[in-house]
Amino acid sequence: MNKELYNLIVNKEHHKFRKNIKENLCKEYSKNNYSPIERMTKRFTFMCMHENPIILENENIVFTRTSINIPDIFTSKEWNDIKSKNYIHELGYISNLSPNYYKAIELGLLKLREECDEYGKQAIDNIINLSDKYLAKAKEMNRLDIVETLSQVPKYPAKTFKQALQFFRILHFSLWLECNYHNTVGRFDKYMYKYLESDLNNGIITEETALDLLEEFFLSFNKDSDLYPGVQQGDNGQSLMLGGIDSQGNYIFNKLSELSLKASYNNKLIDPKINLRVNNNTPEEIYTLASNLTKAGLGFPQYSNDDIVIPALQKLGYSLEDASNYTVAACWEFIIPFVGRDIANIDALSFAKVVQTVFYDKLNDCDTFEELLKEVECEILNQCNNICNKIKNVWFVPSPFLNCLMDCDIYAKGKYNNFGIHGTGIATATDSLYAIKKYIYDKKEITKKDYVDAVKYNFNNNNVLLHKLRYETEKLGNNNEEVDNLCVTLLDYFSNALKNKKNCLGGIYRAGTGTAMYYLWHVNELDASPDGRLKGEPLGANFSISLFANVKGPISVISSMTKPHFLNLINGGPLTLEFYKSMFNDQESVKKVGNIVRFFIQRGGHQLQLNAVDINQLKDAQINPEKHKHLVVRIWGWSAYFVELDKEFQDHVIARQVYNL
Repeated sequence: MNKELYNLIVNKEHHKFRKNIKENLCKEYSKNNYSPIERMTKRFTFMCMHENPIILENENIVFTRTSINIPDIFTSKEWNDIKSKNYIHELGYISNLSPNYYKAIELGLLKLREECDEYGKQAIDNIINLSDKYLAKAKEMNRLDIVETLSQVPKYPAKTFKQALQFFRILHFSLWLECNYHNTVGRFDKYMYKYLESDLNNGIITEETALDLLEEFFLSFNKDSDLYPGVQQGDNGQSLMLGGIDSQGNYIFNKLSELSLKASYNNKLIDPKINLRVNNNTPEEIYTLASNLTKAGLGFPQYSNDDIVIPALQKLGYSLEDASNYTVAACWEFIIPFVGRDIANIDALSFAKVVQTVFYDKLNDCDTFEELLKEVECEILNQCNNICNKIKNVWFVPSPFLNCLMDCDIYAKGKYNNFGIHGTGIATATDSLYAIKKYIYDKKEITKKDYVDAVKYNFNNNNVLLHKLRYETEKLGNNNEEVDNLCVTLLDYFSNALKNKKNCLGGIYRAGTGTAMYYLWHVNELDASPDGRLKGEPLGANFSISLFANVKGPISVISSMTKPHFLNLINGGPLTLEFYKSMFNDQESVKKVGNIVRFFIQRGGHQLQLNAVDINQLKDAQINPEKHKHLVVRIWGWSAYFVELDKEFQDHVIARQVYNL
């Protein structure tokens, strides 16, 4: 590892080269009545011209942002007009796609340029011009190694592993500069391995020098990540996929896969976020190797189960070839590289809100629990219809360069144009329904009126009932068939409610078990819950149990949370487990964690992420953040530095269930 460069980046010394851009481009563009794609092209030209070539000391892989901000291309009035006529997803710019970086690296930009439209050609010209500025800077500094690399790429095809990594860095840098975001890395070891293999076979590099290059390449993802948009710092979508089978069923885990895990472990930085595709036949040693990253407290790798994901995607209409090639979006949503134009995180259903609505409005009319469940099913359908009906005329700002890197014309839609819907509060909803069934319909211990009043008034003056519901009533996560079956039923209702629905782009809707940031946002719509959750208390993140559930341990949680029919719930959304960091005291503990992951996969779970935490350390970090600048935690589908998070996100991590072995 290049310690000097590492410390420079981690300590943010390179930020001294940055400058604010003060130009108000949108007024000029509006005055000249430029079209959206003309504005994007002109701004990209402007941004490339204003980037200064910075080559840091001892740096091998270059390109560092020197412009802090990217001026808007629309005035506020123009944005309001656009939003009045269209559905605008998030920031309005294209995100969460997996571009074909590898085709560009194989062809070179001059050859790729021949396939692009006039705006794509201009974008490529600007990237080459910026690269030439870096080439001139390298010559000025007598950095002949960089001169050699930039004389080849990005104009021409990469010939070596180092050139391929530099080419990738330029492409990835350019996408952010164009104002695309959550630019995922894709199946890195599948497409980049041939460059490593060739260099190793020809004696150009050794495993040791390859690891050094990878460490610096991974370090480059952290240079400018504070400039990338997200709900919180760290939510930047730089997700990298390793492993997985191909359409012939061959499992890919090569020397690049192994070195990537080692590089990530050595760097101990939040980017890139590592994902690992596994299946029932994945060797134990791979789980153990990956679990070392969990031990390091990185919150990744996140695991995806090919045995579930691939057939589930096929069931939704993805071809075997495309399904086998899946990767993940910024967090966990399953997307198809190169040809997929899915919007995998367009909205979310609140299971907790569904139960609250039925509890308040329909409980008195239901003489049996079965009748109440029927009302829940109807309300889920109603809420899903509301979500789908509001998503019309989806519009995105054009992205000329991104379009060059896709194997489809993203303006004319992709091969797949499906929308993903998250599902939040599944444990709260499940536990609430079980409590209602037990105390109203089975034991008849609580009247409907008393129960509704207690929940509506946040259990004021009803501590006995509150304690019974929170701590004495069975909860999801204990491998209790009656409770778990309610979870399965709710998720079946959800997937059935979206089945056969067509979106405005002609695609379908995909139900998922993820929450994204909605696990905090949806709380604002809720009173207390019939399971004993108090008003204002957060829901569990992702596909997880209640924060206050009394459970036996990780095995019982996995046993409960692998029962749903994931073949119908394949938008993604991992089971999230926290472990005490102190238990990772030897390699045997690491191996045990690997075996837990393996147990999850063998049980038919679809996605899993683990976090190693020290609660006392987290609490101290809230008081003394300067002592814990590099403390990493997993949030919902990404890792972040704990002290950079808003307090509500910090508090949620502290409040989660933590397990021992």
